[in-house]
Amino acid sequence: MSIPYSIRPGRRYPPGATVADDGINFSIYSRHATGAILLLYEGPHSRAPFQVIELDPEENHSFFSWHVLVVDLPPGTRYTWRMRGPYDPAGHGWLFDDAVEMVDPWARAVETHDWHRLRRCADGPRPHDSIRGVVLAEDYDWEGDEPMRMPSQDMIIYEMHVGGFTRHPSSGVAEPGTFAGVIEKIPYLQALGITHVELMPVMAFDEQDVPEGVAAAGLQNYWGYSTHSFFAPHPGFCSGAGDSHRREFRDMVKELHRAGIGVLLDVVFNHTAEGGEGGPTINFKGVGNETFYMLDAVNRSGYLNFTGCGNTVNANHPFVARFIIDCLEYWVREMHVDGFRFDLASALARDEYGVPMRHPPVLWGIELSDVLAGSKIIAEAWDAAGLYHVGSFPGYRWMEWNGRFRDSIRRFVRGDPGLVDEVATRVAGSSDLYQANLRHPINSINFVTCHDGFTLADLVAYNEKHNAANHEDNRDGCNDNLSWNCGIEGETDDAAVLGLRRRQAKNLLTMLFLSQGIPMLTAGDELLRSAGGNNNTWCQDNALSWIDWSLAERNAGMLRFVRGLIALRKRHPSLRRRQFLSDDDIRWYGVGATPPEWDNPQATEVAFTLLGRTSDEPPLHAMINVAAAAATFAVPPCEGWSWAQVVDTGASSPADLVERDRFRPLAGKRYRVGGHAMIVLEGMRGDAGASA
Repeated sequence: MSIPYSIRPGRRYPPGATVADDGINFSIYSRHATGAILLLYEGPHSRAPFQVIELDPEENHSFFSWHVLVVDLPPGTRYTWRMRGPYDPAGHGWLFDDAVEMVDPWARAVETHDWHRLRRCADGPRPHDSIRGVVLAEDYDWEGDEPMRMPSQDMIIYEMHVGGFTRHPSSGVAEPGTFAGVIEKIPYLQALGITHVELMPVMAFDEQDVPEGVAAAGLQNYWGYSTHSFFAPHPGFCSGAGDSHRREFRDMVKELHRAGIGVLLDVVFNHTAEGGEGGPTINFKGVGNETFYMLDAVNRSGYLNFTGCGNTVNANHPFVARFIIDCLEYWVREMHVDGFRFDLASALARDEYGVPMRHPPVLWGIELSDVLAGSKIIAEAWDAAGLYHVGSFPGYRWMEWNGRFRDSIRRFVRGDPGLVDEVATRVAGSSDLYQANLRHPINSINFVTCHDGFTLADLVAYNEKHNAANHEDNRDGCNDNLSWNCGIEGETDDAAVLGLRRRQAKNLLTMLFLSQGIPMLTAGDELLRSAGGNNNTWCQDNALSWIDWSLAERNAGMLRFVRGLIALRKRHPSLRRRQFLSDDDIRWYGVGATPPEWDNPQATEVAFTLLGRTSDEPPLHAMINVAAAAATFAVPPCEGWSWAQVVDTGASSPADLVERDRFRPLAGKRYRVGGHAMIVLEGMRGDAGASA
């Protein structure tokens, strides 16, 4: 590179590194900094900057921004910032230190080749020990692609980890563990039938953010809930250098869209990778610690921790709220994503002192953003300090992870009695949570498992967590999993136990896909992937967390069953309603032809008939028996229709799910449902005399 490059004052907006006709404009926010230094590096492995630019407080400083234009500087340049200013953590929360090289919070791509978290925490900053931003040119051809606009009621979400999806040697992809690897597996996703992937964190995160004991065991932050650069794709999911990161992510989005699959991002705005006291300065602490984080009102060196991760983002500060919304709008406008799931979203409803707000500006700003108007916004409607918003999250358009659905279905399917009324409410869309405040079934994201907790296979194989591999003395992870091991803890070759487990897994998924609301399936559950009873694999970037693709053959019957359930849901608009069910839409029964014993504390059976939304849509009838003993149900008639069995969770493949072209009219007015089993009947036009 020809150096030194000449400079001009530049402009304060937009923040970050922006390609202009005459060079690159750099701008960074820092309200209390007294000086700023920009360091420019030639390539990803350059040991020293080729130019260090000291910004002039008069020429390069406007309001709260420091800015400079570097004339004729080419895209591909790497850069960091150093900020001068007062160091007063206890009095004002200021942590300025001009020895610390920091990555730009607005960087569109980052590289972490020389980053060493524990060394920075222990010894302070060293030369070259930093995360660097990469200047990117805007030269991508979207080929007409736009974010998708699918009606919410038609969504079927597949929660997956980009790395773990293809990192196992059995994946057979050319670039395992990357965005490119996901592209190679698109035919699998299409065949499964899901409509959206929900990607666990893909904004650049600190893989080294683990306790020392965990790091000493060779483990790292696998899940990615430790973001440091919110505008940048995670380098670990890319196959090339930083110049290609944005293109690789965009390629994945474009190809998923071509396949009719939307992209949702799991985003972590409640905390950052910098942690609390003793955590490293990566960016936010060094440019505006007192702005970006909730600090103790008396001793400003202390961080309020409502996330369990050491710090809490001060999300309702006007500047931070704008930062978050700008970031989300960038991922929609420039990266074409279709929506977001917000980790520990209730933390975003707190003010700077941690007090819950009735109308949090950042959450309403997200809801009312014009750019985000067509995007799906999903809240994990709680935080780590007990603020629980399920059914009452601020706003109206927000969808919520329905933890009540998960808990009710788990308890019911494992055989807990007296839950018929509760489960009927969950199946019908959780009106008790959403109807009173003018929301709908589509506000409910229904799930029985997610990344956090047991896999589906482990939910029916373990009563207790087995997290020793995490090297935290089995203290981590939830202790109350609402699981049932079906008689034996963990691995077994007992055929009866294995059969029961498979039946229970099918029961859980059948309940999920027959419920009003938006279903979410966890990647690998359709293959009965096990994590060996570990319910908190956040630090396991290994075979314990990865999808073993040989399971697609070994558990082909289960995969076929899940594909069939998804197809069943797709062909029945009655399962995908925007409005709550009325008495004209659904009829509830016990084992007889009369309503269930709603208040019976011992009830373990329930049935319902769901009528079609039009005269041409076949009705459905479900009979659910969660007791160990078989039960005989009355099968009610449905005028104009014969019944045919479509699902029997107690049967082996392929009899557990019958294709429509193989339907046979059901004879008789009663049906025996085995213990711990579900039967689903579907209406068919045919011999009325053979109908039940």
